[in-house]
Amino acid sequence: MKINNLIAFALTASLPLHILAQDSVVSDEEIAHQRAELAINTNSKGFGPQSPRDIDIAFGENSILFDTAPSADKMNLCNIHFHENAEHKGGEFTEYAGNGSGHGYESGYKYSGSLTAAELKKTDKDVCPSEHGALEPGATIEVHYVYSTAQVEPGPTLGSCFNDAILNPQLRVETQVYVLVNDTTALDFSELTAYKKIIGKNQALNIPTNTGTPVQYKGSTTGPGYNEKGSPYQVSWSVRPRVAKVNIASVGKWCKGNIYQEDHAHGVRNLVKNPKLLSQIQ
Repeated sequence: MKINNLIAFALTASLPLHILAQDSVVSDEEIAHQRAELAINTNSKGFGPQSPRDIDIAFGENSILFDTAPSADKMNLCNIHFHENAEHKGGEFTEYAGNGSGHGYESGYKYSGSLTAAELKKTDKDVCPSEHGALEPGATIEVHYVYSTAQVEPGPTLGSCFNDAILNPQLRVETQVYVLVNDTTALDFSELTAYKKIIGKNQALNIPTNTGTPVQYKGSTTGPGYNEKGSPYQVSWSVRPRVAKVNIASVGKWCKGNIYQEDHAHGVRNLVKNPKLLSQIQ
């Protein structure tokens, strides 16, 4: 197996795993145990700053330094995927969804604003169904537009961000939180994920520009596979604080066919609160 395929396998293994269909809600004690295990498993081992985090709190004590990735227009879009509920907290997504399964489902943060009865009207068909259920109007999703300094094309999993020529590319994640509404006049997800090559670099064309100044910080890859262990992958994050409304039907259509082979929402990693695992937001 080629080295870049090994990296792709490791990254894929760290992504949310399908677990039993009937997820039960875990206790506060279980989440506290996971946080304690994360602290133990990263203590004095040189892990860099972790993600996700509360973007409204700038404080962090992690002293591991790495260069901030270039701006997205100087990198290649390599993957787009989304998580049900926001992994990050802050801005307009501060309502805690609950502890969930302990494996990333039914947890994270929800849009803290209000929606109309029309926007919340149930859909006729299941949207992006999985063994953990389908998306419904009013659901919050956090979309990760992943960029790499490697010469790569957009594709499935974070493994698409690596190649044999560059085994340690810089990574950037442009992040936008959306709330799903039953409204054909809302944003179209196919347009939000459209891309083309501009001056030799693959670029997402329609990430919203009216959702606030992005909070930029240094962190890591996410996903519930890292609830109890540190992520070794360094990522420059850019998280927009305001939420945009997207037509839920367009998300369902995207899940039925896209180059990223994404057909469902991923789970979320526990919010990282340990200051020793957080960078200082400048």
